[in-house]
Amino acid sequence: MNEFAGKVAVITGGANGIGKCIAEEFRRQGAAVCVIDKANGDHFVGDISDRETLERFARHVIAQHGHIDYLINNALPLMKGIDDCSYDEFQYAMAVGVTAPFYLSKLFLPHFRDGGSIINISSSRDRMSQPQTESYTAAKGGIAALTHALAVSLAGKVRVNSISPGWIDTTGTEYVGADAIQQPCGTNMVLFLCSEKAGFITGENICIDGGMTKLMIYHGDHGWSLNVK
Repeated sequence: MNEFAGKVAVITGGANGIGKCIAEEFRRQGAAVCVIDKANGDHFVGDISDRETLERFARHVIAQHGHIDYLINNALPLMKGIDDCSYDEFQYAMAVGVTAPFYLSKLFLPHFRDGGSIINISSSRDRMSQPQTESYTAAKGGIAALTHALAVSLAGKVRVNSISPGWIDTTGTEYVGADAIQQPCGTNMVLFLCSEKAGFITGENICIDGGMTKLMIYHGDHGWSLNVK
């Protein structure tokens, strides 16, 4: 029997991209999926930067199902840099990327069944950066740190892990050239971390980027060259 059949998975930012792929996979495995997203659709529509929206969503899920098994904090924070990002925009990125995952974990905590799991979607940007990405990078670093804090606080109740994806295409595009060479492997980690097979894993941040953050790049290596203008 599929261990996800009859389970309840809550996914933020589940209408598009990685979140949509996670939602579809849980559904294929027989789980009931509750999505919240700003985009219009047949899910709970709302902005998770707003406290009242989070509370309404949590009440909605529990009214429908009475409990949850998995919380996937996936919603995408705003990406802007120090030159253009305002105070309010930075605060918004923190609200979506760190505060909402914390508050949803708190709201759902009394309603997790045994074997429950929280998966926070961080990013390989929690350890590396491009210029002008401060709001997004800070939010992803924050959720990575929140992960191990929650894992310690919730030990014995709910396992908490984070995943740091690299460049993940969700459209089925086939890539060639230097980018494809630099990222030689892929995986499906969310369902594994929610499964009984991962029962001894908590507080971890697992980077899924095909080894990209481990590969040192110099001029002439791995299809890359330095072009000085």
